[in-house]
Amino acid sequence: MPFPLLLLSALLIVCAVFHTPGADAAQVDSKNMSEIVKVLASEEFEGRAPGGPGEKKTVTYLIDQFKALGLKPGGEDDSWMQAVPLIRTQVQASASMNFDVGGTVLPLQQAADIAIETSRPLERITIEKAPLVFVGFGASAPERDWDDFGDIDLAGKIALFLVNDPDFAAEADEPVAGRFGNRRMTYYGRWTYKFEEAERRGALAALVIHEDEAAGYGWTVAASGPGENYSLVRADGSGEPVMLQGWLHGAAAARLFAAAGLDLDTQRTLARHPDFQAFELENTTFSADLAVSVKRIKSHNVLAILPGTTHPDEFLMASAHWDAYGQGEPDALGRTIRPGANDDALGTAGVLELARVLKAEEPLERSVLFALWTAEESGLLGSAAYAADPVYPLEKTVANFTLDIMQTAGPAKDVILVGEGQSDLEGDLERAAAAQGRVVTPENLPENGLFFRADHFSMARGGVPVLLIMGIAGGSDLVEGGREAGDAWIANYIANCYHQTCDAWDPYWDLRGAVMDVELFHTIIRDLGDSRRWPRWKPGSEFRAVRTQTDAQRTGD
Repeated sequence: MPFPLLLLSALLIVCAVFHTPGADAAQVDSKNMSEIVKVLASEEFEGRAPGGPGEKKTVTYLIDQFKALGLKPGGEDDSWMQAVPLIRTQVQASASMNFDVGGTVLPLQQAADIAIETSRPLERITIEKAPLVFVGFGASAPERDWDDFGDIDLAGKIALFLVNDPDFAAEADEPVAGRFGNRRMTYYGRWTYKFEEAERRGALAALVIHEDEAAGYGWTVAASGPGENYSLVRADGSGEPVMLQGWLHGAAAARLFAAAGLDLDTQRTLARHPDFQAFELENTTFSADLAVSVKRIKSHNVLAILPGTTHPDEFLMASAHWDAYGQGEPDALGRTIRPGANDDALGTAGVLELARVLKAEEPLERSVLFALWTAEESGLLGSAAYAADPVYPLEKTVANFTLDIMQTAGPAKDVILVGEGQSDLEGDLERAAAAQGRVVTPENLPENGLFFRADHFSMARGGVPVLLIMGIAGGSDLVEGGREAGDAWIANYIANCYHQTCDAWDPYWDLRGAVMDVELFHTIIRDLGDSRRWPRWKPGSEFRAVRTQTDAQRTGD
């Protein structure tokens, strides 16, 4: 055989040894991820709103992807789905709202002064001169020796909250400093907690005063799709939410306080003191007359299983949300579809790639559940529905790994940790990152409360240890451009595309960093999937107690 042919033959043998069938399949592929996003964020899918015209196409596409990978149905009754019954309400444009301060009427315009919505399935809501109660930050936290409410009765009244935690803007010498984690938002700072607390106390409605920095996003985000709300259908006897809920623009709040003879900034400072007590604004009421369209929707989570060999009844969960914001008002270019390419078609693509790679490899001892949630953008409703009625027991769910918004600016020297100090999984993340030559960097915007703003939080509330990768949690230290370039990427995305029409698929995305992040989850899942280890919440975590209640049901470390 001539030498060139002999050399070629040798090379082919080497390739046969090191590139066996399926070897390429066991690598996360950025092209696959990009193609999946291209489909999900296309106009054909119409913004993937729950119950909207794009849901059926989306769910069918996702199921087809899982079937093609050879996974098993993971939903109810051996199906690929879990039903998520929702109520969609839309406050009509004819809405009339105002404050009345001693006979002086302050009209409120929807989307400009106020962003109001309802979770009640009522076609008309009328509130006539309900008293306003300023509840400060609205925190009832006995473990922090803090109670903003005292003995005040909120029944039939409007609860008016400040956004974030009492110590968010505190000076170092103020008594509250550090009591709520300083700049790191606790759950008491989230608007969801504030609405829940208002409900528990019988309030008629709840309004949160918006501030860009304290909320973590601008008014355009808070008021996007004004008047629209999705909520889970509640079981009989489970109580009712407040009649109205929403945001009050900071300028409108300042006008209200001034008309009532108070200064909002001064009241904000006073509310940071432990002796603050909620009080009723004198001669101040809120009125509303709203027509509401009500629609009942059956949306769906999509679930697939990769069965384990030795411990198939123990589950690792990889998840993302498939929904986006559907269609809205035309932008400057006339576009109405908000395609949610990065948020969260890209995370969905990451989960599908993770499923493909794990299926191509040796099976794990534990099972892996791939969960693609509905209605995340409507308040984490799909994941909340699962946590309330899990197809697989949460006490036997080892951990949840969530992908929600991934950076598209190339490889990074670090990975951003959201919610530092919560669980043992942080050590797993550090080890997996080190194997890639990367380090773990805590989120640099903990005040934004991102730990409470993605679907993993539903699992955390049920006691399941969680890890979240979210590209907007902090500027990555990019290989090209460093931290400055990472910060610039976030600033541009949040300012221009977050929940907007321009969150669209881009063929020029550099997904090398996103691929590395998916590979981190792959490494951790493979390690836990063949172990007897159960990650634990750290002693200071507010979710530790829930998990501890079911310790006896888990065997192993």
